[in-house]
Amino acid sequence: MQSIADNKKSQNIAEYIIYLYQQEDLIRSFQGNLEEIRQYVVAHFPVEEMEKEGIFNWYRDFRNQMEKEGILEKGHLEETQKLVQKLSQIHWQLLKSDKTYFETYKKAKPHILQAILDAEGKDLGNEIQICLNGIYGLLLCRLLGKKVSEEQLKSAEAFGEVLSLLNLVYQQERISRN
Repeated sequence: MQSIADNKKSQNIAEYIIYLYQQEDLIRSFQGNLEEIRQYVVAHFPVEEMEKEGIFNWYRDFRNQMEKEGILEKGHLEETQKLVQKLSQIHWQLLKSDKTYFETYKKAKPHILQAILDAEGKDLGNEIQICLNGIYGLLLCRLLGKKVSEEQLKSAEAFGEVLSLLNLVYQQERISRN
């Protein structure tokens, strides 16, 4: 699991964030019960026992961090939220300085506004959080076999384009720091 997470983090930060959301939800689906996670998740990985132990240790550490931060029932890890904030900072910088990004964002803006209206006053977070939630929501619908509307597909495509450009800049900044 660590290698999957590391690979996603190094290649697509939005995918990494969504992957962490999935893992949080997976742990919640077992109410954080590590033995059930071992039995129903880790045991089914088609790898050697030694590797399964490493996977289990990753889940254990991840779950313990969730417990430490008080998010076993809802919310996201602080590290993950810092990444969302970083993407949001890049977003605001690009809106002021990059015409291509601005044009891409304009296509997503109506979908962001619709999500805010649909939330009926519930705080959805910043615009990048809304884009991530839109993509994750589509993924959940597909995983659960729910019908996906044409509007959901359009919004997810627009959100994906925004997140893709943000990832490009994020990765460039990460490389230039190293």
